[in-house]
Formats: sequence, structure tokens, C-alpha cells
Amino acid sequence: MKTVRTFLVVAVAKNWELHQMDVHNAFLHGDLTEEVYMRVPPRFSRGKPGEVCRLQKSLYGLKQTPRCWFSKLAAALKWNI
Repeated sequence: MKTVRTFLVVAVAKNWELHQMDVHNAFLHGDLTEEVYMRVPPRFSRGKPGEVCRLQKSLYGLKQTPRCWFSKLAAALKWNI
């Protein structure tokens, strides 16, 4: 908490613009670069048995999720110097 307070003091002193981000569901906003498929959840399956869905966004539990989220965060935080 001391680090956050120190950062806020520096930001106010230097008149930096601050933004807030909700990280409770941040993993759900990562864009997948690979093709990832999952089985259709039982309640949503209306088609043939063995049907799958292609994911476009990351989900909790995927191995790729932390990497997708970090790359999106890093792109948003990069400074244009």
C-alpha cells in the first residue's frame, strides 16, 4: 500500500493523468492469436454430439490466458516516445 500511495503522490506532483482498471475480469479481455477450441457446454449444445466452439477471447483456465492478458496490458502501457 505504501508503494501505491507513493506512486499517487508522485503522479499528483507531476500532474500525470491517472486511469483506473478493473482487474477482476481482466483475463477475459485478452485476444487469442492461436486457434483454440473447446467443447460446447452441455446446456448450450443444440447441434451434433462432439461439436466444438472456436474461442476468440481468452477464458479463465486456458494456458494462453496470462500471456494474452499481459500482451494486451503491455500494449496499452507502452509509451510513444
